[in-house]
Amino acid sequence: MKIVLATQSPRRHELFSGLDISFTTRLITGIDERYPKSLDPHIVPRYIAEKKALAYKGYLGPEEIVLTADTVVVVDGEVLGKPQSKEEARHMLQQLSHREHQVTTGVALMNPQGEGFSFTSTTRVWFAALSLEEIDYYLDRYKPYDKAGAYGIQEWIGYVAIERIEGSFYNVMGLPVHRVYDALQKWRVYEKNFVPLPTVIVDNK
Repeated sequence: MKIVLATQSPRRHELFSGLDISFTTRLITGIDERYPKSLDPHIVPRYIAEKKALAYKGYLGPEEIVLTADTVVVVDGEVLGKPQSKEEARHMLQQLSHREHQVTTGVALMNPQGEGFSFTSTTRVWFAALSLEEIDYYLDRYKPYDKAGAYGIQEWIGYVAIERIEGSFYNVMGLPVHRVYDALQKWRVYEKNFVPLPTVIVDNK
């Protein structure tokens, strides 16, 4: 197997590298990451991960497997993606302050024939209360704009604000590496049950 890691996220590169599995990086830009608003919030990242994978159909060589991922933060049933401005990032962190939220990552694996499977991993995260001064300190000194929910658990805000988590720490960073490792180890076993992507069926009626 030849793994194609289809992401520009430095955190996912770091996490996947930790598995000691060789891979190459291949990027296709301009992939439409919109999703139906009726979709269950925790299914959204799996839906987007499958869309990303399907963009590589026709661009994979023999024995290549593309791996794509997407992460969202969900609070009160609302999906928080990547903030587009400091004001939006501040609002997101105020929403997360002094409460629980969920971080869900969707992962898709696909062969050159457009077949494979996908899955999600969810981690529950509890934030302490954050003052506006603390939020602005983080926003002024770090770069939250490429992170779902406007924060990185491995950064300053993770040290001071996260009271506890339930689930995978690495999933909050952007990739549930234990699940990915298991899926790749069982790839040949799963092959007989592969189906064409997408597996997430959306009713647009």
